[in-house]
Amino acid sequence: MADHGVTEYAQADGNDYAEHRGTYHFFTKMTLVSTLALSCFMVAFAIGGANGHWGIFTIGTLASIAACAVGLASADGKPKLLFGLLGLLVLALIITS
Repeated sequence: MADHGVTEYAQADGNDYAEHRGTYHFFTKMTLVSTLALSCFMVAFAIGGANGHWGIFTIGTLASIAACAVGLASADGKPKLLFGLLGLLVLALIITS
């Protein structure tokens, strides 16, 4: 191989490490919130589809949307409300069965 001299790497002016960390934090928060909201929605859909309780499905769907909004608005992205709503939906499934 031919020797081309010293390799030069282009470097950006300034340090944008804080921006990279912010983007990564938003990505992980969005992933967590959307996974938990989708889980809540799927439980609500199982209640509505398997048992025919479409009123509970509607409440569960609205609750998952609300919990998603709370999770996105929170600083750490952990919607604590979502776990409580998921538990209430499971409880409603047990009671109505």
